[in-house]
Amino acid sequence: MIIYLKNTFNDVGKVSLFATRFFKEVFKPPYEFKEFVKQCYVIGYKSLPLVAITGFIMGLVLTLQSRPTLAKFGAESWLPGMVALSLIREIAPVITALICAGKVSSGIGAELGSMKVTEQIDAMEVAAINPFKYLVVTRILATTLMIPILVIFADAIGMLGGYIGVNMHSEINLTRYTSQVFESLAFLDIVPATIKTFFFGFFIGMIGCYKGFTAANGTESVGLAANSAVVTASLTIFIIDMLAVQITDLFF
Repeated sequence: MIIYLKNTFNDVGKVSLFATRFFKEVFKPPYEFKEFVKQCYVIGYKSLPLVAITGFIMGLVLTLQSRPTLAKFGAESWLPGMVALSLIREIAPVITALICAGKVSSGIGAELGSMKVTEQIDAMEVAAINPFKYLVVTRILATTLMIPILVIFADAIGMLGGYIGVNMHSEINLTRYTSQVFESLAFLDIVPATIKTFFFGFFIGMIGCYKGFTAANGTESVGLAANSAVVTASLTIFIIDMLAVQITDLFF
């Protein structure tokens, strides 16, 4: 147990130094803009189908599961607002971040881990290219920007799934449904939920890059880096979400 705690604190310290190096490098030229745009495409655009399917199912299932309970109290008119609040404040950000932790963080960990094992990172240093800035900074910035956009997209698709779920048992036009959704939402429902997605994106990229960039020699370490990135990123998402809820409850 003592050894496990020692290794955990050791890893936290190394990640902190890794993050400190990121903040130092991110403001120094040259800026790898082309690689950043490429990573935004890979991380954001290529994740859209999976996020869209998941968001639609979340909205549809949440609506169908909630309707019978609300119907017992004659409160079916609250259904659009309840689904909107549940999706935007908690479900869509966390589920989307977990999906990206599994897809994006593991991909980054495996990619950088294989580059580390095959000495491509060392070759970049020999060629006078800063591998940290080219590989790490661009990916972390891309995840920090793309995850919030994916969450907003999941919110919208989830609302569409909720609309279809409502119309399976009753008829309501899209204008009225949209009006009920926005009437139930306040500014403070949206802002904290959006802010925490930037932290989700940052840590998804940070952990994936750290696990891959510091992978040990040997092909086995590539798989370990990818697996460890998913587990650590997922746990970090839950911790950030718990802290965000506490902070929101205190100040808002």
